[in-house]
Amino acid sequence: MARILLIDDEPSILNVLAILLRKHGHETTASTGGEEARALIRNQTFDLMLTDIKMEPYNGLQFLEEMRAAHPETAVILLTGYGSIKTAVAAMKGGAFDYITKPFKVDELLVTVDRALEYHNILVENMGLRAQLQAKVRLDSIVANSAAMRKVCDIIERVAPTDATVLIIGESGTGKEVVARAIHANSRRRDKPFFPINCAALPEPLLESEMFGHVKGAFTGAINHKEGLFEAARGGTIFLDEIGAMPLSIQAKFLRVLQDHQIRRVGDTKTFEVDVRVIAATNEPLELALERKTFREDLYYRISVIPIRLVPLRERREDILPLVSMFLRREQPEGPLPTLDPAAQRVLMNYDWPGNVRELENAVRHALAFCREGQIRKEDLPANIVEKVGNAGENPIAPPDLEAFRGRSLKAFLREREKDYVRMVIERMGGDKMKAAQALRISLATLYRKLPEEEH
Repeated sequence: MARILLIDDEPSILNVLAILLRKHGHETTASTGGEEARALIRNQTFDLMLTDIKMEPYNGLQFLEEMRAAHPETAVILLTGYGSIKTAVAAMKGGAFDYITKPFKVDELLVTVDRALEYHNILVENMGLRAQLQAKVRLDSIVANSAAMRKVCDIIERVAPTDATVLIIGESGTGKEVVARAIHANSRRRDKPFFPINCAALPEPLLESEMFGHVKGAFTGAINHKEGLFEAARGGTIFLDEIGAMPLSIQAKFLRVLQDHQIRRVGDTKTFEVDVRVIAATNEPLELALERKTFREDLYYRISVIPIRLVPLRERREDILPLVSMFLRREQPEGPLPTLDPAAQRVLMNYDWPGNVRELENAVRHALAFCREGQIRKEDLPANIVEKVGNAGENPIAPPDLEAFRGRSLKAFLREREKDYVRMVIERMGGDKMKAAQALRISLATLYRKLPEEEH
């Protein structure tokens, strides 16, 4: 079954096409054009698009151009009258697979659709193979096909040779520790220790002892002297993950370490110098902790000398297939790698990955455990991921009730359809309007203006 987008400003044509293609087992999404069609192209993936050429305010050639930019693997068939054949032929040079003249013959239409889908499947398979062969892996285990990750790699290359303190900001699972290790591996400290500490995983007394060490008798159970990680990492790097969870009392002592490069063990009266580079990370903007008075402002400015922001995986989908290839090779270091069939690729590319790279890695391990005959199919992926993509892949916007808009302006019609689309995105984001605004690339204030007051 293929997913096919139909665009035509004649509802009767849309109905005929939808009925024919559904009878042949395909899933169709219909649009009469305009901003609705552009939104579908930008936010969903399709195996094939059939679009009329002559439409207003956007024509089929513009939709072809947008589809080529957003999803170059999607095959495009143009529907045209005899008077526009030259235009259709010219459009094929711009990337269209073929054209069909109106009125079309059913057999001709179905044969052309089958050929276009075969072309699409071959193209998707080749893209998967190229992703395996040409994955741009820089700085060890960082995949940087996307512009966002290339920028991160550039920052790493510049900051690694220095001793500047770095703050890495990103959602859970985006690879903050991977970036920290890359900075260490490309620094002059690469031959010295790298020690990670999760500030949220330890209670206050244990965290302080883990960081700075303690002397015998400092507290109940301290039967021996213990060297802290700041001592053990001499000449190396300390990575403080979830630094926003560090208790205020320890923040004051940590600030002194950054200022004076000296530590004092718990229960000791002596201080001694340490030469350690500090890299910190947080999955929540520390500005929020500053507002709650749970994080010191002076410490914030000390650790955020060089901030590195990691975007979530859903915002850098170009990295998904190369990451899959990297994880497959990591799990299966020898021999040929399994291939991904088009349906599995579509699921991976359409899922929002709330757990980011970590969730993707777990999905790959799951698929490897279930795949057969050297190919990963949709059924081999975790069921919850397949189900969510399946639901999201359906067209959640109801077809327009054209009778209700009779006599009203095009502007009124588009405004109502825009509200439907905004509601759909909010629902997909679990009701989180801030995330919905980010997905729509509009401000939160603009999103509220597009909704009725009772939905605020």
